Amino acid sequence: QVQLVESGGGLVQAGGSLRLSCAASGRTFSSYGMGWFRQTPGEAREFVAAINWSYGNTDYADSVKGRFTISRDNAKNTVYLQMNSLKPEDTAVYYCAADQNSKVVVSTMHYAYDYWGQGTQVTVSS
Repeated sequence: QVQLVESGGGLVQAGGSLRLSCAASGRTFSSYGMGWFRQTPGEAREFVAAINWSYGNTDYADSVKGRFTISRDNAKNTVYLQMNSLKPEDTAVYYCAADQNSKVVVSTMHYAYDYWGQGTQVTVSS
């Protein structure tokens, strides 16, 4: 049973930083793609960033490039999303997801991901 547990969300002022963590368990994730998505009420789930667990290659949404960094710690089976220079428009529930059929190029499509965490709220005040 795959489990993804996010943590690290909270309330921060604009310009501040947060680091989200996604602890993965239940499988060997070495061949997986791991992604972060976000969602606000009434809106579709939006791609934020992804990383291929084995190759380490990454992809980012244009809106977060240069501000967010995705990384993984193989020993801890954990994926991180470091978020700097946060803006009010980054406010959302952030979800961690796992793609068991990941290729070298990670997917930015939410429907490619098979497993999801419960989400963590990030609120950026102006």
